[in-house]
Amino acid sequence: MLTRQIIDRIVRTALDEDAPWGDVTSELFVPAEATASARLVAREPGVFSGAEVLVRTMNAVDERIVVDILVEDGTAFEAGHTLARLEGPARGILRGERVALNLVQRMSGIATLTSRYVALVAGTDARIVDTRKTTPGLRALERHAVVCGGGHNHRNSLSDAVMAKDNHLAVLTASGISVTDAIRAVRRRLGHTTHLEVEVDRLDQIEPVLEGGVDTIMLDNFTLDELRQGVAQVNGRALVEASGNVSLDTVAAIAATGVDVISVGALTHSVRSLDLGLDVDIEPVAAAEHAGRSARG
Repeated sequence: MLTRQIIDRIVRTALDEDAPWGDVTSELFVPAEATASARLVAREPGVFSGAEVLVRTMNAVDERIVVDILVEDGTAFEAGHTLARLEGPARGILRGERVALNLVQRMSGIATLTSRYVALVAGTDARIVDTRKTTPGLRALERHAVVCGGGHNHRNSLSDAVMAKDNHLAVLTASGISVTDAIRAVRRRLGHTTHLEVEVDRLDQIEPVLEGGVDTIMLDNFTLDELRQGVAQVNGRALVEASGNVSLDTVAAIAATGVDVISVGALTHSVRSLDLGLDVDIEPVAAAEHAGRSARG
């Protein structure tokens, strides 16, 4: 869940990085009394994500900045659409502009790409989910953006669920422990609310994993024919997740095999930020008034 506390922590770090000792350019060129109005404008079509991030970024810079969000997160828009309006001290808007745009553009890019994947699996029972291949420090924002695009979230962190992958199974094999016995042992120690998932990369691994008792079995890098066979073999005894080689070109065919979940790392690890712009109009301060105040200062 994306909370204000999480947003504020991310925004504070980004603002400190971007202006550690203030915005020297705006402080020298823009009068302290100047106010500005601005519009967040879409340069291309997409799906919006990051409304609260925009508000919290601007308010972290200057609480006097008023942000009017015109579209909700998850809303589709066309090029030229105004997504938000801002009014307030010009220096504050200019200082927060780049951080706000960087975050909202990335979030909207993720939401837009996710919506394309979701549209391609419409009519099937498959869910599009993200992975942990996120930008360090920005996971909460990126996962929220996936949901805005109609997708779902996988486990948030290594602390949230048991997910044994190929390297874990390799350690078991080298130790002479059967996968079935290992899963049963884990299940006995596991709290009843914690999800247990195991990854396999061959059809002959499915039955031993199911015998151990799992909630989800991940079929990694299976061909379409192997996915169909895997779904039939599992036969409802666990959720079936498909992973690996998932793209906009392949996702519809993968969904048609009958899998329950399709995890897509590309949603966050190789997404392109959406082209959004902040069109700012600074209201001029009378020259004589500004000069007088500068002299008194």
